[in-house]
Amino acid sequence: QVRLVESGGGLVQPGGSLRLSCAASLSMFSVYAMGWYRQAPGKQRESVAAITSGGSKNYTDSVKGRFIISRDNAKNTVYLQMNSVKPEDTAVYYCNARAPWGKEFWGQGTQVTVSS
Repeated sequence: QVRLVESGGGLVQPGGSLRLSCAASLSMFSVYAMGWYRQAPGKQRESVAAITSGGSKNYTDSVKGRFIISRDNAKNTVYLQMNSVKPEDTAVYYCNARAPWGKEFWGQGTQVTVSS
């Protein structure tokens, strides 16, 4: 059974940092494109950052220069380093895995709250 398990969420002050991790029980993890999404209360889920199997990265404009996505294929893990966080970054963050053949998996989400 495929599982994506996020961790690292919590309460952080504005301007602080947080690192999210997503451990994936996927065979052939390295071929999957991995991504982080978030959903704030009353809003639609949005893509935050993504990294391809080849290591190419992209970010939504609101987090460029602040968030960094990375992956460790040896550990079947993807990370989201969140720096200079803002209250508007408050959301449930979800990990996503997308196979080249189209299959997609989601984690259960981890809450990030930015507040003083």
